[in-house]
Amino acid sequence: MRHTITGSTMPVLQMQLDPGDKIIAEPGEFSWMTPNIQLHTTTMTAGARGFLGILGRALSGGGLFMTEYEAAGGPGMVAFAAKVPGSIHQVDIPPGHSYMIHKHGFLCATEGIQLGIGFQKALGAGLFGGNGFILQKLTGAGTAFVELGGECVIYDLRPGDSLLVHPGHIGMFQDTVGFDMTFMRGIRNAIFGGDGLFIARLTGPGKVFLQSMTVPGLAHALSPYLGAQEAGQAATGTTAGMVAGGFLNDIFGRN
Repeated sequence: MRHTITGSTMPVLQMQLDPGDKIIAEPGEFSWMTPNIQLHTTTMTAGARGFLGILGRALSGGGLFMTEYEAAGGPGMVAFAAKVPGSIHQVDIPPGHSYMIHKHGFLCATEGIQLGIGFQKALGAGLFGGNGFILQKLTGAGTAFVELGGECVIYDLRPGDSLLVHPGHIGMFQDTVGFDMTFMRGIRNAIFGGDGLFIARLTGPGKVFLQSMTVPGLAHALSPYLGAQEAGQAATGTTAGMVAGGFLNDIFGRN
């Protein structure tokens, strides 16, 4: 199995499969492929061996079903294009180790990789700045490919070093990195600052991959150009303040 990543702003991952090679991805995620690639959609893959495993993967954003891609009768190719401007990263996971990634980050992986829920916190609507915060967990043994939005900034934290990060900018981090949620400092900053009540604290040792673009941030930047209804929602959010704006975003699904 070989791969190439082509492009910069909207990269494409091309997976070259030999007969018998198999990769897994969410259903409908592929962009193009050769005719001899066979698809098999199932719940029992990516580490799910029972109902709880399937449910945990679905709650993490991975979905109830996954699709297996396999070359038959000769070498084949399947390609996955980035969904937002950003970058695609190869993540090699040895046995006994794991990575935490943002819930929209999983692109595809070799069949030895397990995908599940790693962290979930219901941050709430409005005051808490969104509809919750979820991280996926990549475990097992193999290679995964993760999509990050915008530019990627990598920090190799030493033991005891820490960063305070807006949750949306967390791309992924190694399992050696400590993670917890903490309150935004200052009551006026938390309620009226527009960044929510919670921020993430990442503590070394280990590598942290931060993404400069978030999907909610991209949607908010484009909202004035999407029509009168969306523009009206944006205006309402601005008038009522960032707290009420976050609440309206949850109601109308603009995230």
